Amino acid sequence: MGFELPLSFLPMRTPYYLQRQNINWEVQRYDGWYNNLQHHSHGSAGSNLLHLLPANYADGVYQALQEPHVPNARRLSNVLAQGSSGIPSNRNMTVLFVSFGFHVLSEVRAVERPGCPAEFLNIPIPRGDPVFDPQRAGDVVLPFQRCQWSVETGQSPNNPREPVNAVTGWLDGSAIYGPSHSWSDALRSFSGGKLASGHDQDFPKQTDGRLPMWKALDPTTQKGGSQGIYDFGNAKGNESPLLQAQSIMWFRYHNYQASKLRQNNPSWSDEDLFQHTRKWVIATYQNIVLYEWLPAWLGESISSYKGYSQHVDPSLSPEFLAAAEHILATMVPPGIYMRDKQCNFRRVIDQDKNQPSALRLCNNYWRRKNPNLQTSKDVDDLLLGMSSQIAEREDNIVVEDLRDYWYGPLKYSRTDFVASWIHRGRDFGLPTYNKARELFGLAPVQNWMDFITDPWLSQTNYLLLSAVAAMYNNDTSKLEFLLGGMLESNGSLFRAIIRDQFERLRNGDRFWFENTKNGLFTEKEIQEIQNTTFYNVLASVANVNSSQIQDRVFFLNNGAPCRQTEQLIAERLTNCKPLVVLNYFEGSGAGFGIIIVVLCCLPLVSLFIAWLVAAFRKRDFKKLKREQNTSVKRETSSEGTCALEWQGPKTDSYLIYIQLHSDKMIKVLDSRLSVIRSISLHAQQQLDMILSNNKGNKALLLKIPKEYDLVLFFNGEAERSDFTGHLKAYLEMKGLALNITDMKEQNMLKRAVTKEQRKQVLETFFRHLFAQVLDIDKADAGDLNFETSQKAKESLKCELSSVEFAESLGLKPHSMFVESMFSLADKDGNGYISFQEFLDILVIFMKGTSKEKSKLMFRMYDIDGNGFLSKEEFLRMLRSFIEISNNCLSRDQIEQVTDSMFRASGFQDKDELTWEDFHYMLRDHDRELRFTQLCIKGWCGVGSFGLHHCLTVPNRDEVPTSEIPMLPMEHQGQELRKRLGRKAMQYQPNLYTEAQRKKYQRSKVQQKIQTFKRFIENYRRHIVCVVLFSAITAGVFVERAYYYAFASPPTGIAQTTFVGIIISRGAAASISFMYSYILLTMCRNLITFLRETFLNHYIPFDAAVDFHRWIAMGALIFSVLHTAGHVVNVYIFCVSPLSILSCLFSNVFMDDGSQLPQKYYWWFFQTIPGMTGVLLLVILAIMYVFATHHFRRVSFQGFWISHHFYVLLYILIIIHGSYALIQQPRFHIFFIIPALIYGGDKLISLSRKKVEINVVKAELLPSGVTYLKFQRPQDFDYKSGQWVRIACLSLGTNEYHPFTLTSAPHEDTLSLHIRAAGPWTTRLRELYSPESVAEIGQYPKLYLDGPFGEGHQEWNKFEVSVLVGGGIGVTPFASILKDLVFKSSLSTKLLCKKIYFIWVTRTQRQFEWLADIIREVEESDQLGLVSVHIYITQLAEKFDLRTTMLYICERHFQKILNRSLFTGLRSITHFGRPPFVHFFNSLQDVHPEVQKIGVFSCGPPGMTKNVEKACKQINKKDQAYFVHHYENF
Repeated sequence: MGFELPLSFLPMRTPYYLQRQNINWEVQRYDGWYNNLQHHSHGSAGSNLLHLLPANYADGVYQALQEPHVPNARRLSNVLAQGSSGIPSNRNMTVLFVSFGFHVLSEVRAVERPGCPAEFLNIPIPRGDPVFDPQRAGDVVLPFQRCQWSVETGQSPNNPREPVNAVTGWLDGSAIYGPSHSWSDALRSFSGGKLASGHDQDFPKQTDGRLPMWKALDPTTQKGGSQGIYDFGNAKGNESPLLQAQSIMWFRYHNYQASKLRQNNPSWSDEDLFQHTRKWVIATYQNIVLYEWLPAWLGESISSYKGYSQHVDPSLSPEFLAAAEHILATMVPPGIYMRDKQCNFRRVIDQDKNQPSALRLCNNYWRRKNPNLQTSKDVDDLLLGMSSQIAEREDNIVVEDLRDYWYGPLKYSRTDFVASWIHRGRDFGLPTYNKARELFGLAPVQNWMDFITDPWLSQTNYLLLSAVAAMYNNDTSKLEFLLGGMLESNGSLFRAIIRDQFERLRNGDRFWFENTKNGLFTEKEIQEIQNTTFYNVLASVANVNSSQIQDRVFFLNNGAPCRQTEQLIAERLTNCKPLVVLNYFEGSGAGFGIIIVVLCCLPLVSLFIAWLVAAFRKRDFKKLKREQNTSVKRETSSEGTCALEWQGPKTDSYLIYIQLHSDKMIKVLDSRLSVIRSISLHAQQQLDMILSNNKGNKALLLKIPKEYDLVLFFNGEAERSDFTGHLKAYLEMKGLALNITDMKEQNMLKRAVTKEQRKQVLETFFRHLFAQVLDIDKADAGDLNFETSQKAKESLKCELSSVEFAESLGLKPHSMFVESMFSLADKDGNGYISFQEFLDILVIFMKGTSKEKSKLMFRMYDIDGNGFLSKEEFLRMLRSFIEISNNCLSRDQIEQVTDSMFRASGFQDKDELTWEDFHYMLRDHDRELRFTQLCIKGWCGVGSFGLHHCLTVPNRDEVPTSEIPMLPMEHQGQELRKRLGRKAMQYQPNLYTEAQRKKYQRSKVQQKIQTFKRFIENYRRHIVCVVLFSAITAGVFVERAYYYAFASPPTGIAQTTFVGIIISRGAAASISFMYSYILLTMCRNLITFLRETFLNHYIPFDAAVDFHRWIAMGALIFSVLHTAGHVVNVYIFCVSPLSILSCLFSNVFMDDGSQLPQKYYWWFFQTIPGMTGVLLLVILAIMYVFATHHFRRVSFQGFWISHHFYVLLYILIIIHGSYALIQQPRFHIFFIIPALIYGGDKLISLSRKKVEINVVKAELLPSGVTYLKFQRPQDFDYKSGQWVRIACLSLGTNEYHPFTLTSAPHEDTLSLHIRAAGPWTTRLRELYSPESVAEIGQYPKLYLDGPFGEGHQEWNKFEVSVLVGGGIGVTPFASILKDLVFKSSLSTKLLCKKIYFIWVTRTQRQFEWLADIIREVEESDQLGLVSVHIYITQLAEKFDLRTTMLYICERHFQKILNRSLFTGLRSITHFGRPPFVHFFNSLQDVHPEVQKIGVFSCGPPGMTKNVEKACKQINKKDQAYFVHHYENF
């Protein structure tokens, strides 16, 4: 396995076959492959190490030995390798020998690269360790990652783990030219056969990131980066001055040889020059290593070359690597001298700008821009200094620069080199010491004292051996390989291993320079190479001679031209910079937290945007309505004074106009000139006015007795003076006085009685009023003694004006009912009603008998007080009652009712009625009168003292049994059926009458069980689909979570972020599934088709929209989980070193030793998944907020536009997952099939949308309804109750809005009734107004999409169906009613035998167009299939005085004309809201043979919820089951 660079990094050059004209030998590959033609991979980059003995793993396969089976590595290091520095080499070997030795090792091995997945073999630090645990914490652990291994190994004891060598194992110059062809090309200049140099030709170029050069942090400064890192063939060539100087020297030597060749062969191409030079440099390197450096190390010559042998396995052994590393490590000095050619040892510069005598090694690991190595002379001085410096002794002692201050991994700036290599040996599975000796024919050590060969060392080493022996329990058989080799005084085992390794490298190398059969060199060239020594190489690049450096550069013997002044001792050098533990997340906490907060606030931002959009839409809609509302009647005058009215400190002032009328009335108008208040001056003798005398003198207060005051602000004192003078003159003309005082504005505002204060006074007024009438406990009502405020006490002394009295009844001040009632109550005739006056009349309504109440009404309308009620006065009474129904009846109709009531009572010959006659006329309504009360506005809920203030009839269950007329049991069912029959229905409006038959009462537990059973029965299809979909969603979540937790490829992701990865990946799978299959819920054409198939018995297609919302909410939850999981992941990735991240994301990160992970913002904003993820969150926030019910109603256009972001949503999801940061894309697995189906469905809709539809008729109906009648497209088949989507491009938008068809399937045209409820529908109404159509010249055309099915079309599948329509929600039932009557007229066989249509409307005038349809149905319905009931909700409670009289009028009108007084229909008209529970209860008795009754409701959510609640309550009983389908608008 080698390093390959992208071809884009390589410069263009002439093809090789044209360049290699002077190359007549086989060029050796850079990656070491095919050196051995029988075993191609031997010695190649990425090949396995060769264990000389079976691997010694804890489990025999791959698990490394750890404590307590082996001693603590740091303890071993402290005992065995600790000692004094400054002891010279026994054979005077130089530091240059050590430096070249490390270069040789980098030439043949690269095993420190961490493996994947990351496995840690951490080194526990003993408590109180002076270097790593000075605080005696006892929990310090030095991280240690296991090296890279072959994935084909480590499977069984027969195939144990084998480490991998990342470079070639040959002596082929890979440390100079790189382990791959692309690496070599990146090093070359492609000019003159040279390697590329930087600004200084004697230095390689600094790395630019194209090569994977190791860039570990400087342990003294914790700084990294590429600056000061040179490109070498060895990735770690910049590790220390020892290695960096050697790497630069061999770089310079290559270029030196290339220059020589070019001088001798000027016609050669760059390739010729490079390959000849490379061949020569490699041969020179091989010769120096085998025949100069290695004998110096071993102390003896090696065997002579016998020729190439292909059967020799040259693979490196882990035993060799450990032995070589340790021997060289013991010889490393604490510092390095530098000298010039004149033997002058120079001072160096350290990090603190001091000038010590030598480079302190521990402070120069990975040092960037080392000031001591800036020029070629500096490098020469370093090489010469190393040649004149004696290395440390070859023993077990390792200087502190390596043992305590070696550059550390991961977050630790320092580590222990010896302990690390002890762990590396355990990672390699090295054998025990004795087994290794046996392999090489050496006698195993039986006694610990056998390690002492020199008597004079016995005392020194005895304690050391005793300590080591104690750690291994005095068992020499357990002694580890590396530790035993360190204890050897003669190094026999390590020497044998090193000799064996290099001889195998030589003998198994087909390209060895001495092999005459490879055609590389001639005998003469071989002889020349053999005569080349390291001295020659150094002399060539440093331009030195024998007077400046010794010939045998690896030894510093007597006679050397330059000798060190003294052996370096660590204590005399600059101190090593101490250990620093990095915090990867330092400085990122605040930013990371801000990002999380911002992400969490995305919904709030979206909510704010939606609020702004909604506000603008409301403003524009109001403006549009104002522009259209040009026919509003306004009580205005040409005169009026403009001012700002102040109504309290917490209320904004607004513009008003003051008008003084001739009838002693002051009228206050708003900015639209609509009267908002009338102030009567009839009962006043004078008015008090207070003027402000500060702050510009702009305010005045007009005291209004028995009402709230009028506070005005003018633009200036002049305007105020004009108004004051005008008002004074007006009052004088009316005979009234004006009393004017002044005070400070602040005091004036405090004295003002505001509207809110007056409201509080009236609150107290009514509270005590009802408390006295109903005898409520004073503690509940609020006793006067508790009213500490003076204003509260005075509230009971206040009097109501006619306006306030009208407001309390919820009526207009000038209505006849208010005037009559007010005149009756105002006994003193002062124009106001006092507390006692109101109490007197209220007592009658609350506690009076029916006679007292009828007498009170008689007195109210006996205008002339003569004791008789004339027909005209009776007409006036009826008109006062009918006023609350918007004067819907003509005078002729009222006269018809009057005549019928007189005639029914036998008074047809009378023109006047006595009270007795009047009471007799109401004889049939004694019970209604008994419960008739006066409904006071604002007192219809439970008050602060816990009573129902609305004075209405109690529930039927609360009425005493004696007061309910009972029927014999055998006649009860017949009576109920009679009431609900067609003829009886004309005379009995109480359709909701509860069945008289006694029901079987179940316990609450049984009711709960029955409710649950009915719920399961009704929603079994929904439950099955939800459970199935949920199971699949949970399944894909669990599958991915389990996969990444336990079954994923060994990348280490689960070990790194277990919780984050299982949450994020599991949620991602669920999101992919849900966001894919949510498309199917929007395939309207497919759903409409499938709901007519047998699948509708198993899948609730009518719940597609609800299912869509449910899936969307589930997907949102999983999206939040996915985001939360990734937040955890990002945090963990931000604190994980690069060595781990490179395993997790091998296509993104490369482990270059820098260890520093990317910051959090990189993950969020500089990666494709991060950026798309943030954008997805933004889109989701917008889509979900605008899809909420409120904003969908307020701004459908915002919902429509934001929901079309789904295209961008899916694009981003695809991009988000396609980057394959963690796994290969899987979204397409879920997405393709639903996307194809949805795409086909959309194409069907688009094909329809392109066809223009001609409108044949347009009519503007009352209540803001627009009636559109348009052509029926060819092959347009639909069912009653279905809906379509229309668009009108003439409105300037291509929005499609859904509307239910009001036409029947048998009609040749289609029709819609569209209520102007929003901007689009309002503008549509304006577009089809007669004026706009006349201006355009034709009806604007429509675009149609549909039809689409929904639950209402199931009406014909029930024997009995109940249709409940509220407001514009009646539109689907218009089509159903017409369809039913048409089919029945054709004698079509229908399952449906009876339909009850309940129309809930605010006023009977609200949807007069529906009344026409109902009338048509009534005329065509010959079989009595349809029973229609209309509920007018604008009217007061049923047992309110006014409503009771309307019921009486309605009954008499139906007796005469068989039609409703209010609608003109035969249908029953009710006042108030329908009692669904009683109504459904009675249906169970009317249709006892029916098992299921279909209930279909469409209207406001409040109404459909009441219907649903009633169905659930009735379904608790074991009778007919009510199946509810509903739609909201």
